[in-house]
Amino acid sequence: MNPVHVLFLYANVAAATVCFAQHTAVEQAGQLELGGKFKQAAATLVNALAGAALPAEQRKQLEFELDRLERIRKDYPLTPAALFAALNKSVKGLTADEFERWIAEGRFDSREIDGERRFMGSSVSNLFFRHAELNARRILPLETAVHDRAIWENCRAIKRAAQTAGKPYVLPNHFRVTMTVTAKAGAAPPGEIIRAWLPVPRAYPFQTDFELLKTSSPIKHLEPDTSAIRSVHLEQAARKDKPTIFKVEYAYTTYGVWFDLIPGTVRDKVIGTPLTLSLSPSDGERVASRRVMGSFDDPTNFTNEAPHVVFTSEMRQLSDEITGTESSPVLKAKKFYDWIAENIKYSYAIEYSTIRNIGEYCRSHGYGDCGQEALLFITLCRLNGIPARWQSGWNTFPGAKTIHDWCEIHLAPHGWVPVDPYMGIWAMRYATTLAPDQKREVRDFYFGGLDQYRMAANSDHNQELSPPKNSMRSDDVDFQRGELEWGGRNIYFDQYSYALQVREVKAR
Repeated sequence: MNPVHVLFLYANVAAATVCFAQHTAVEQAGQLELGGKFKQAAATLVNALAGAALPAEQRKQLEFELDRLERIRKDYPLTPAALFAALNKSVKGLTADEFERWIAEGRFDSREIDGERRFMGSSVSNLFFRHAELNARRILPLETAVHDRAIWENCRAIKRAAQTAGKPYVLPNHFRVTMTVTAKAGAAPPGEIIRAWLPVPRAYPFQTDFELLKTSSPIKHLEPDTSAIRSVHLEQAARKDKPTIFKVEYAYTTYGVWFDLIPGTVRDKVIGTPLTLSLSPSDGERVASRRVMGSFDDPTNFTNEAPHVVFTSEMRQLSDEITGTESSPVLKAKKFYDWIAENIKYSYAIEYSTIRNIGEYCRSHGYGDCGQEALLFITLCRLNGIPARWQSGWNTFPGAKTIHDWCEIHLAPHGWVPVDPYMGIWAMRYATTLAPDQKREVRDFYFGGLDQYRMAANSDHNQELSPPKNSMRSDDVDFQRGELEWGGRNIYFDQYSYALQVREVKAR
């Protein structure tokens, strides 16, 4: 055999051996982690990383798996004693026997970690979300009547305005926003450059007039307004014993949305020419126009499996049970939406980066947060050929400001229309001061409707930032809280804080 061929053969065998060893290490570590043996799992990964000539991508995967173990530890910080103490401050008349019974019933998310049972940090809040009967025992009852009614009235106003105007985008709000991301003192060594990515609004038919007003340091990069994960990239040097503060100030406009998804007006064929909107320079009125859009807006790109959107046999079975003999795309999607509203409970989530399949996690547990619920809905829709995609950023509704995820589905002739599965769940389970018909009205509104208190930075999940991070992401699924790194090392969520200040302003 030619010596060159021999060397080539040896090189390929060596590469295959390294790849196999790396795959085996990840698999072994995964099994150890599921068995609660975190220290052994970490040792397995460290040993694999010590191997010579590891390809960059394989090293990156091993490093992420090692970091993932620490992320899981952070998600489950409570000992049984700490959880009991926290519950005693929130639940009237709690006894030790009752607490032990709740643990045995599986009411709390927990993990066995190196011989200790640890509980999720949000266990107290999630107990009330999942067991509504305990709200009567809250030491600090929630007063939700004003907020519940405000949501309902806003839904009615948007729907009425859309019907009157004969167009889906109405009642605009104009906002001025300041987002602050603060790296703690010591998050990076003094003098090292901290790189930051902060989310900003992308262009949508319902979201316009973006204007970047001010940043805490010169802009290194601003993604175009069509980016699937829009960010502004900033850099600053860390100072000794001082936090590093990144700020971005911007203005934008959002419209309330309501599409009248009457089954008779929605074609059986889901895929159609997308409907896009532009702003008339003469009078500021929104003008509808049809054109062939870029590949991202091509609905055929959103009917396949993707990370966390997996067509498992369990998901197929659930889809069949929900749809039955229904053939209409819009009615199938509405059945999925209503089923989630009636059967899935809200819960604060562990970090998305620690979950292997988010859509399946939500289905199998019967609970999830807004993004998990959205990915469950997206999976069910795509299984049935209904284009569905992610949408996320912030919910800025007065008194309820928070990071938030929802989604869109494509229904001809309307194009992309909003669907917020969480709001369906909220209406049916947690809007307790509304009458039954009001709850249903809110639920039905958010299938094809959206309030104007949103900041949408993302139009797909699991997207890559630009410029790319040199390190792993803190959240590789979503992008709402910002991302930080220094020297090719990630700065995780426990090393920085984030805040969004929102002020509604008059139209310019």
